[in-house]
Amino acid sequence: MEVVKKYGELEVHISNTRKEMGISAGKRIEQIIKDAIKKNKEARVIFASAPSQNEMLAYLKDTDIDWSKVTGFHMDEYVGIDKNAPQSFTKFLEERLVNFVSMGKWYPFGGTTPSVEEDLELYAKLLNEKPIDLVILGIGENGHLAFNDPAFCDFKDPLTVKTVDLDEVCRNQQVNDGCFEKLELVPKQALTITIPPLLACKKKVAVVPGPTKKYAIKNTLLGEITESCPASILRTCPDSELYIDQDSYALVQEG
Repeated sequence: MEVVKKYGELEVHISNTRKEMGISAGKRIEQIIKDAIKKNKEARVIFASAPSQNEMLAYLKDTDIDWSKVTGFHMDEYVGIDKNAPQSFTKFLEERLVNFVSMGKWYPFGGTTPSVEEDLELYAKLLNEKPIDLVILGIGENGHLAFNDPAFCDFKDPLTVKTVDLDEVCRNQQVNDGCFEKLELVPKQALTITIPPLLACKKKVAVVPGPTKKYAIKNTLLGEITESCPASILRTCPDSELYIDQDSYALVQEG
């Protein structure tokens, strides 16, 4: 059974299990995409790339969404990573969704031009061509949105995309998630969409299960709205939703 609560403007959906959370989030995302297609003849969607999204993506790939009318983006990528590397966020989404559906347009982030600067310029141009209907977010163990770690988060960032250094908590999360065997193998820089364009998306849906996210969820829902916990800004955003399970909600529930 799902419980729904409000924290500021943020609508929070709490499921008993991670699987139930993924299905609930998937159904909501399916509806948002279908509504956008019905209204605009297309849907422009930014996807998160992390194991936290697995259950939701598994649901989405078996829906009857008209994927030919969907333009897909993803919100971050490691600088210089081979697109065929297991840790590549492009490859992550292709193996879990893109390769199973006939997406109208799919734009990998980074590695498609001769330089990082040109990658950023191209992606900013693609993102700004038209409004984005939906962003599907994760929240990091340090409260990050995309790769906007606390040290580099700017709620009023003038850039659409940028290069950032990754803090140690963020890099350790990649080890905790099983993406890398040890910290030394995790890249130290990444490309990311910044906070303002993420929040400018018409609909914002965050999917955040698991016990390793319980401190981030507590700070997101109960802490100060601050760049020290980037996800806390969601409490100020209309049309924002958070899907969590009992494990990630545990510290809020105790409080």
